[in-house]
Amino acid sequence: MNQKFGPEFPADEVVTATGGKLLQGEAACRLRGVSTDSRQLVQGNLYIPLKGDRFDGHDFLGEAIARGAGGLLMDAHHAGMLETVSKIPGSCPVIVVEDTLRALGDLARFWRRRSGQPVIAITGSSGKTTTKEMTAAVLEQTFSVLKTEGNLNNLIGLPLTLLRLERSHDLAIVELGTNARGEIKRLTEIAEPDIGLVTNIGPAHLEGLKTLENIREEKGDLYGTMSRSGVAVFNADDEAMAPLRRLWTGRTVTYGVISQADLTASDIAKEGVAGQSFRLNCGPDSVSVRLSASGMHNIYNALAAAALSRASGLGIDKISQGLRNFRPVTARFEIHCLPNGAFLVDDTYNANPASVREALKTIQTLKGSSRSVAILGDMLELGPSAEQLHEAVGLEAAATDVGRLYLKGPLSRSTAAGAAKGGLPGERIRSFENADEIVDPILSFVEQGDWILVKGSRRMKMEEIVKKILDRTSA
Repeated sequence: MNQKFGPEFPADEVVTATGGKLLQGEAACRLRGVSTDSRQLVQGNLYIPLKGDRFDGHDFLGEAIARGAGGLLMDAHHAGMLETVSKIPGSCPVIVVEDTLRALGDLARFWRRRSGQPVIAITGSSGKTTTKEMTAAVLEQTFSVLKTEGNLNNLIGLPLTLLRLERSHDLAIVELGTNARGEIKRLTEIAEPDIGLVTNIGPAHLEGLKTLENIREEKGDLYGTMSRSGVAVFNADDEAMAPLRRLWTGRTVTYGVISQADLTASDIAKEGVAGQSFRLNCGPDSVSVRLSASGMHNIYNALAAAALSRASGLGIDKISQGLRNFRPVTARFEIHCLPNGAFLVDDTYNANPASVREALKTIQTLKGSSRSVAILGDMLELGPSAEQLHEAVGLEAAATDVGRLYLKGPLSRSTAAGAAKGGLPGERIRSFENADEIVDPILSFVEQGDWILVKGSRRMKMEEIVKKILDRTSA
């Protein structure tokens, strides 16, 4: 990862930002952009080698120099560090720090402070990316917006996003992701958001976070770390948010469908493939919103985006127009119309119990009197609760009356057991290992008006099934 056109720092500012030490090179030497990947490094970049379980960027210092690195930021404890530095041209600044990952975050915070633009931060168990994109669709009508791209929401991705801030940007919208305790606190320290949102609290990343209470505390660290001069946005309908809301002493903006809130949705109307509509209410004002995204979860995502936009100073007419401009994100309940009149829903970006449940409920609403097929991959990172949570998904599949249920992964037995317990006949449940086993049977089953849902955690590679179905039907 790199910035071809990124921030410029003299080496001594990098030292100040990271608390490092300049071992060689001129303090005034200017470094242009940042790279954490020697393969993508652009001449003049500051190369920051990171360590992972299976790699160490320090192994590629020579390649970084050969590609024209303007400077190097190294781990002071790297084995053979002094010998390595002795082989680096003396004109190349070398800065050593205690931890290169932490230094990357410190440098991003330094740049974020210098740039000075407002930052909106979004975390939560589900809905982060869609809410971010909806918010961007609204705010981009008025502002030049920098936003998180792809899944760059972790301790590497967030700093690299903030290091893309330029004077031309009016504000930034960033996602904060986590799978271990303490990450949201650190990400919030780096981003220093002016406006913060936790979309919801649910069973995701239980393998690392263990319990729902830990998840709430982890996500709640956004509010706990933010400056009290900022604005906290709350989902008033999520009871798990109540303890976090009670601890916040700054300004708030709330949203909900059931509860009293600053922004609410009413008169929700389903419009099939076209999406849905609702009334957005803010105090005495009310406006119609048309949303090209289905499901109650997307009503909440839209309300969250409206609340973030309201906190940014926009009126509800502008918010309504921006939400109308939004288009579903790739692989997040993305609807494809097949040549035979059936519908394929690509929801393969990721999965957790709450998002699978919402997807099944939405398909049930969309299909009406037609039939549905659910193709579900295992939900990962759920720890000791994995079997129980997969069984609950099977029960939900039965309750939403799927016509056929195809399951992939080691935990598919638990999902199948739940579906059988819920009354789904055994002949309608099938486990599989690869897409070729099921594409033909599914396509011979579905007809006009039927719906196919494909969903699973990212490492299950469920997108391969979507591709095969689309390839087969377009041939």
